[in-house]
Amino acid sequence: MKIRQIENSILFSGVVSLLLVLSSCSDSWLEPKPLSFYTPENAYIDANGLYGALTTCERSMRHEYFGDGSPILTEIIQSDVAVEGTTDKAGPQMDMDKSLLPDATLNHCDYTRVGWYWTEGYKGIKYANVVISRIDNATFKDESERNAVLGAAYFQRAYRYYKLVHQFGNVPYLDWEITEPKYDFYTYDRWSILEKMKTELEFAYKWVPEKVDRGRTSKAACGVLLMKVCMSLCDFDRAIEVGKEIVAVHPLMTSRFTTKKTTNPNLMFDLHSVEAKLDMSNTEGLMYVVSYPNVDGSDRMQIMRQTVPYWSSGSVITPDGRSGTTITGADATDVAANPAMDLNKLYGRGIGRLRSTNYFQYTIWTDKEKNDLRSPNNHDSWKRMEDLLYNNPSLKGKSEWYGKNLVKNPAMSVEDTIRCWYMWPQYKTFVPDPLQNRWDGGETPWYIYRSAEVYLMLGECYYWKNQPAEAAEMLNVVRRRAGADPLTAADINIGAILDERARELYYEENRHIELVRVSYTYAKTGKPCEVFGGRVYSLDNISGPGGTGANIKQGGFNFWYDWVVAKNNFYNKGVKHKWAEYKISVHHILWPVPASAINTNLNGVINQNIGYPGAENNKEPLKVPTEGTVLGPK
Repeated sequence: MKIRQIENSILFSGVVSLLLVLSSCSDSWLEPKPLSFYTPENAYIDANGLYGALTTCERSMRHEYFGDGSPILTEIIQSDVAVEGTTDKAGPQMDMDKSLLPDATLNHCDYTRVGWYWTEGYKGIKYANVVISRIDNATFKDESERNAVLGAAYFQRAYRYYKLVHQFGNVPYLDWEITEPKYDFYTYDRWSILEKMKTELEFAYKWVPEKVDRGRTSKAACGVLLMKVCMSLCDFDRAIEVGKEIVAVHPLMTSRFTTKKTTNPNLMFDLHSVEAKLDMSNTEGLMYVVSYPNVDGSDRMQIMRQTVPYWSSGSVITPDGRSGTTITGADATDVAANPAMDLNKLYGRGIGRLRSTNYFQYTIWTDKEKNDLRSPNNHDSWKRMEDLLYNNPSLKGKSEWYGKNLVKNPAMSVEDTIRCWYMWPQYKTFVPDPLQNRWDGGETPWYIYRSAEVYLMLGECYYWKNQPAEAAEMLNVVRRRAGADPLTAADINIGAILDERARELYYEENRHIELVRVSYTYAKTGKPCEVFGGRVYSLDNISGPGGTGANIKQGGFNFWYDWVVAKNNFYNKGVKHKWAEYKISVHHILWPVPASAINTNLNGVINQNIGYPGAENNKEPLKVPTEGTVLGPK
């Protein structure tokens, strides 16, 4: 102790002496003398500097899927496969007539993340525009390197615009770096934006390399987004051409793989494990967002917190009326003897935020999927509340139910039934969280695009081209791998395609966006919709009639509303609890433009979507020019 006191005394004296010496001189020592200044002029001078700007775009892509109340939940909730399950408070997105308004709280995990997509979409565009605007002021080793950087920037910009035009419709178009405050933005026609994105993605698909670091933009990723844009513009032939090129290079994973193939229950667990997304032999993954286990700067996905039922709720009780479950307090001796007693590490600690619908749990799984590895018929892949065991140590020696399977309380409230009792796809949602006591879902790369989706898009293209046999063949490639029975041409309609997307792409696809894309295609082509008795849609009234109090609940205006109401057993079915009733309206096909964006745009006009307050002030959208730029050099 005495030695440490002497050391501290010497250190303190030294610091005081240094300060006295410095204070006797000028104050110039206080002036910072950095080794270098990073400014746009000296940072964006080569490929490395420009790729650095694109790293911000890639990080934003990850944020859509990671963290508590992640934005992807809003995309899934505004669809057919799930609803908001947080039933213990007012505010979450259940009654869309109340929660989706331009001046509502639009970017908060306790409400909705609609506003995140608007704000982060334009942030991503901003950073991509920095690269696009400065590309010719940088030095590259050759034309290929320059065009690869430019192509990656085009991809990042198009990735945001593809989302924005399907979430918000006609939106402002920014195509150049903005270096000073600007208050005169205008709304542009969504179709002309898509046409511009198609041109730029063709460039990206040509120049961006095939092999890149995991998490970076690849040629295949550019191809997938090009397919989506082509399909949005009804250019199905080009989408098919690109899709065939992609799957020729990136076949599906059809055999067991990864280091855990001997312990994982089946191929679907292999494909969606952390190990699979790290495995460089994985030919199916086309683009990822990355968060590596135990690496500084990574983020926890918290997918189990979002998707798994709230089994630790005090509402889960034994038939003899005792509290049945615990997160981390399970008896260690009993867990050692039977690991299934540790519910936290076996399933993750869920809070039931993303509540599966009957459509996702039951309807899409028919006799043709009885052997499907992705199906609830496979008890390894899907879990039921009845699979869990009563593990509360307070039951030991006091209740016969200790260590036995859960039984649903017949008196469980509506709120708790919604949040605490449903099935979930364990093979998709399980992400170990070993650094935490409470397993919410840990660090992992995550698929943005896979070859499986490319096959499903090829099938959809053939559907729009009235080639059902070819459509069935494409869907069957994915179904065969999963063990499902094949479809025939007679089985093909838009329902079969959307069902297959739900089976394969849960928590990967932007489900709301893809339903909206299909809705626009029906409206643009006039193709009769078989699942609704040949109903024909129109672009003229796709958001409904609008007007004051435009919560119109009437079929026939757009496919998104008709499909979600038909398949989601919550919306407009009178399902309600003490805080809210589940409702959607026709105009919710598009989300409200945040009022703050409109109100602060003092010298321009940003349109509001039909059905929301403020749409009466709209102006005719401008069109993106086919040549030159809007904000940059003409």
